[in-house]
Amino acid sequence: MPLSRLAALHGVATSYSPSPGRTVPATDTAVVAALAALGIDASTPDAVRAALAAREAETRDRLLPPTVVCWGGRPPDALSALPGGTRLRITTEQGETRAGAEQLPPGVHALHATAPDGRTADAHLVVAPDRLPTSPGRSYGLLVQLYSLLSRRSWGMGDLGDLAELTAWAGRALGAGFVQVNPLHAAVPGTPTDPSPYRPSSRRFPDPVHLRIEDIPEFAYVDDRDRLRALLERAGRLRASVLDKDALIDRDAVWELKREALELIREVPLGPGRRAAYADFLAEGGEALEDHVTWCALAEVHGPEWQRWPVGLRDPRSPETARARRELMDRVDFHSRLAWLTDAQLVTAQRSARDAGMPVGLVHDLAVGVHPGGADAWAQQEYYAAGMSVGAPPDAFNARGQDWGLPPWRPDRLAASGYAPYRHLLRALFRYTGALRIDHVMGLFRLWWIPQGQPPTEGTYVRYDAEAMLAVLTLEASRAGALVIGEDLGTVEPGVRETLQERGVLGTSVLWFERDWEGDGRPLPPERWRADCLATATTHDLPPTASRLTGGHVELRDRLGLLAGALADERAAASAETGEWLAFFARLGLLRGSGSAVSEEAEIQAVHRFLLRTPARMVGIWLPDAVGDRRPQNLPGTWDQYPNWRLPVADAAGRPMTLEELAASPRLHALLDVVRARAGDVRARAGDDGGGRPRR
Repeated sequence: MPLSRLAALHGVATSYSPSPGRTVPATDTAVVAALAALGIDASTPDAVRAALAAREAETRDRLLPPTVVCWGGRPPDALSALPGGTRLRITTEQGETRAGAEQLPPGVHALHATAPDGRTADAHLVVAPDRLPTSPGRSYGLLVQLYSLLSRRSWGMGDLGDLAELTAWAGRALGAGFVQVNPLHAAVPGTPTDPSPYRPSSRRFPDPVHLRIEDIPEFAYVDDRDRLRALLERAGRLRASVLDKDALIDRDAVWELKREALELIREVPLGPGRRAAYADFLAEGGEALEDHVTWCALAEVHGPEWQRWPVGLRDPRSPETARARRELMDRVDFHSRLAWLTDAQLVTAQRSARDAGMPVGLVHDLAVGVHPGGADAWAQQEYYAAGMSVGAPPDAFNARGQDWGLPPWRPDRLAASGYAPYRHLLRALFRYTGALRIDHVMGLFRLWWIPQGQPPTEGTYVRYDAEAMLAVLTLEASRAGALVIGEDLGTVEPGVRETLQERGVLGTSVLWFERDWEGDGRPLPPERWRADCLATATTHDLPPTASRLTGGHVELRDRLGLLAGALADERAAASAETGEWLAFFARLGLLRGSGSAVSEEAEIQAVHRFLLRTPARMVGIWLPDAVGDRRPQNLPGTWDQYPNWRLPVADAAGRPMTLEELAASPRLHALLDVVRARAGDVRARAGDDGGGRPRR
C-alpha cells in the first residue's frame, strides 16, 4: 500500500496495539491529516505516489540524517555507513575544527561530510554521555503542589518563598533528600486563567505569580508605602479566605494583587550591581526571552490567543511585530523584569535545598506540551504541527480516548534544527533543579496526534527520534549534574522502559499499580520492584492515600456521576483491593494490629514502610498524605464539577493547614519518624552511610 509506505517513511503509524495481541488500524483520514501536518500531501492517490517517490529518492541520495547521535565518544553508525573516502569536518561548540569524530567533547557540533562523488551533507552531531547522572544514594522526599502550600506569609497561594522555607525545613529537620513540585511554567493570562499547571503558555519561562513579593530587594524601597500597605492588607484577607473561610485558591485574584505590587516595585531604580545582573540575564535570554516577553506585552493589548491578533502580529519575525515591540518597550521591559525576578527566586529555592543538605534538592516537573494560543506556540510555531493536538488513544481505562489540547512538536523540524528548542528548554529548566520529572515520558518516543475537530478515536501515533531526544536529554542533564525521572505510568510501548533504564532515566512506580500482572495479579513483593524509580503511594492525579483506604474516592466519583458501574460494585471492588494490600502489609510485619483496631494513620504508615522496603532509589511522600488530607488535587474527567488545582493542603477533617502548622503536626512527624527509621534500617543493612557511600 503506497499510503502505508509513505506513512512509515515519515514515522506516522497506520495501526496501534492498545493491549497485547490486539491491533487497531488507524483511519486513512487520520494518517493523511498527520502527513499533511508534516508538510506531505497525501490527499489523492497521485499525490501519495509523488510524495512516496520524492521521499524514497531523498532517503536514497542522502548522505546523513539531519541529526546524528554519538554516545560515549564512540563513532556513530551513520558515519560508518558513509561511502569509503568520505571526508569529514567537525566544528565543535567550542569553535575547534576536527577531521574525525573520535574523542569529541560532549555537545552539539556541526558536521560536514564530502563524499568522493561530490555529494555533501551538513548535520548536527550530538555527543552525549552513555548515561544520565546517577542518584547520590537512596533518598526520600516530599511531593507537593506548590500553589496548595500556603504559609502565613503567602498571598493566597503557595509561592517561591514558601518553597525555599519548605526545602530548608525538610532538609534540616526531616533529613529529606528532595522536594518535588508541580510545573511552575508560565500560564496563559486571562480571566479566568486555566488553573492547570499542565497546559502552560510557556514551558521555558516560569510564572511570576509564584514570586514572593517581599523577598524582592527593591520591595523595601517602594515610595508609595500607603498603597503597598493596602495591597498587603488585601493579600492578608485573600490568604485568610483560603485558610480560614474555606475559599478556593484564586490564582487570578493573587496575580491581580502581585501585578499591582510589581508595578510599584519596578519604579524603584536598580542599583549598579542589580542592573548589571539584569543586563546579564537579558543577554543570556537572547531571542527566546525577547519573544516570550513580546508575546506577554502583545497579549495585554490583543488578548491571550495569538491566532486572533492582527495578521501581521501573528508572525514573531514580521516588521509589524518588530514595530509593536518598540512601541510596547515599556511593557516588554516589565515582563523581562518579572522573568528575571522569578528565575532568581527559583535559583534561591534550589540553593536553599542544597544548603539544607539535600543531595537532590528541587524536582521540577516538565509538562507534555503548551497551550496552542500561548507564547511558545507563537514564538516557535514553525516547530509545531498545525491543526493537531496531543492525546491518548482509547484503552481499557478510557474508551473514548483523551485529547489534551496541546499542539505536538514536528519531529522533522526538531531534527533539522539539531533539536534546538528542546535543548534550550531543558537547559533553562536545569538552571534551578536537582532533578527533572518528565510528564508522559513516552512522548520522547511517540505521541498520539489528533486532527483538530476530530475525536481522539480519529488519531494516530507519530514517532520521534527517541535516540536523539534521549541524547539531548542526557547531554543537558549531565551538564547540570541533574537526575531525570520519567512518568511512565499507564500503557507503555514494549521496549520503552528498558531503553529509558539503559540511559539512566528513573521510572515512576505507584504502589496500587504494582502487581504481578504477568502472574497471579497479586501485590508485587517489595523485592521485585525495580530499583531505578521514584516510588510513591499516590500522585496529583490519584486519590490521596487516606481517601483510597477509606473508600472516599469511590464516594466522590459517585457524587460527581463518574462511576462506570454500580456504586455497590465499585465499593466492593475498592474495598477488596485495599484489603488485599493491607493483608499483605500485615504478613510482612509492616502493619500492627488487625481489623478495626488498626487506625487509618497506622495504615498510611504501613504503606510507607512498604515503599521503603522496595529497592527504589527515591521514595516520595505526598505531603497531604502526611496529615490525612482526603481530597485529590485533580480529578481527571472533570472540569467545573470539581475544584481541580485550587485546594490548599488540609488535615483529615478538611481544615486547611499552613506550612507552619504542617511543620508542627504530630501526625506528620509520626509518619516521618517511621520513614526515617525505616530508611536508616535499610542503609544500615546495605552498609551505606546515607550519602550513597559504603561505610568503612
